[in-house]
Amino acid sequence: MVVYEFDPWGSEWCTCGRKYSLNPYTGCAHACTYCYITSYIPKGFQARLKRGLVKRLRRQLPKLDPGVPVTISNSSDPYQPLERRHRQTLACLRVLRDFRVMIVTKGALVQRDAGVLANMRAGVAVTITTLDELTAGRLEPGAPAPEERLRALQVLAERGVPTICRIDPVIPGINDDFRELVRELACAGVRHVTSSTFKPRPDSWRRVAAAFPEHRERLRELYFTRGTRVQNSRYLPEGVRRRLMLELRRECLRRGITFGVCRERLGIPMPSCDGMHLIPAA
Repeated sequence: MVVYEFDPWGSEWCTCGRKYSLNPYTGCAHACTYCYITSYIPKGFQARLKRGLVKRLRRQLPKLDPGVPVTISNSSDPYQPLERRHRQTLACLRVLRDFRVMIVTKGALVQRDAGVLANMRAGVAVTITTLDELTAGRLEPGAPAPEERLRALQVLAERGVPTICRIDPVIPGINDDFRELVRELACAGVRHVTSSTFKPRPDSWRRVAAAFPEHRERLRELYFTRGTRVQNSRYLPEGVRRRLMLELRRECLRRGITFGVCRERLGIPMPSCDGMHLIPAA
């Protein structure tokens, strides 16, 4: 199988509706310091092809419920550098043309497929954690610059594709000033923001601490002294998480952008956590 039911670690904190998950590649070359995939994918930052992917997808297609949306992708960016040459994500979109599809990416290359996506029931969620290029380079060393991603969102919105921004994760003291980013998202036509706070596992904690040594001790105290453990992740204290998410929500609503949170369990009202409400069901 190449399409699976989306169920992130069986977490009771997940607020997603039922959806499928498809990863056109294994591993991700963006190598984001905060990424969780290295905790369960060997050589997680070494991107590689899935052989025979499209044939396997076509074989599985009759077994899928056409009423259930497909997310591309949750563990490997569908528009990382491999896609420019191999076009596996584009091939999957053509197979899934009758499904609702949500793209999740940091790849500005997604704008190449604006015409295909505009003729599907599809939305695109582009992650932008900060507009500051130096901070972005430390957080996401292999990803396109924030301005490139912002431009991709604008191109997609102009073609009528519902656009979402994932400001995810938020790390206090590093990327928690949202005003300029939300303003730029509104100007680019973004209709929904999904956010969550950084939830380190041992491997991602080591990378973030190494990339931001000036914040290491303050974050250690927040996460490991005052925070709590949920499954395999560390969480900020609830009051800190609530303050950050409500501040961002206020900025979004002020700009006419809907807002949702991912695995925060804060009781914040939202039309959907991931922006799926923007994609017509039929």
